[in-house]
Formats: sequence, C-alpha cells, structure tokens
Amino acid sequence: MNAFLAYLGWALMLGLSGIGSSYGTTIAANAAEGALKKNPEKSSGYLILSAMPATQGLYGFVAWLMWMLLGGTEWMVENCYLCFGVGLLVGVTCMISAIRQGQVCANGIIGISQGHDVQTNTMIYAALPEFYAILALLGALLPLFLL
Repeated sequence: MNAFLAYLGWALMLGLSGIGSSYGTTIAANAAEGALKKNPEKSSGYLILSAMPATQGLYGFVAWLMWMLLGGTEWMVENCYLCFGVGLLVGVTCMISAIRQGQVCANGIIGISQGHDVQTNTMIYAALPEFYAILALLGALLPLFLL
C-alpha cells in the first residue's frame, strides 16, 4: 500500500503537469490559429507565445525524474506520504499554472493580431503564473536533499 501511494504521487506529478501543458498550449494555439487568418505576418510571435505553457510539463517531468532517480524503493516506502503529497501538489500547481498561462498567452496573441505591440508585455505577464510552477519544482527537489 505504501509503495502504491508513493507511485500514485509520482504519477500525479508527471501526469497532471503534462495535462496542464497540453491544455495551456492548446488554448494559446487555438488563438494563434485564429490570429493567423487576421495577421499571418506575426506567426513567429504567435508560435513563441503558444509554446510558453509547455514548460510546466517539463518541470513536472524534471521533478518526477529526480524523485525516481534519487528516491530508492526503501526510501519511497518509508516516505510514501511525502511522495504522494509532493507529487499531488507539484502536479496540480503545474497544471493550473499552464492552463492560466495559456489563457494569458491567448489574449496576447489576439492583441498582436489586432496590431498592438504587446508581445513583450504578454511574455512578462505569462511569466507570473510560470513562477509558481518553478517554485513547485524547487519545493519538490528540496526534500530530496534534506532527507
């Protein structure tokens, strides 16, 4: 049971962060697809903003990989509640962060397609939800080095 709980936490860490990135990039890419019809010259800006929510999936993967590599089976069973809690919190944080970042990027893409010079500002605004995914990654790695 303890090993199951730890593996479930790790699965949530990887799975939820990937789901969030999938949703976030799709939200932004949908806006980019519509914007291409209105202003196709700005496609590189649309692409950059559409790709930004993908990083949360990478953070979840890095956290998952570090826990898998540094946490052995005995350690995992002894710390199963920690594994589950960290996995759940990292997964949920990255998922919500990616979805919300995708919404910010989608609004920026629409603004760019309407002729406004908002790419730099949009990237700054999109970095705000990303910051919390980075904190979740750092928070996930810290117990590995303290235990």
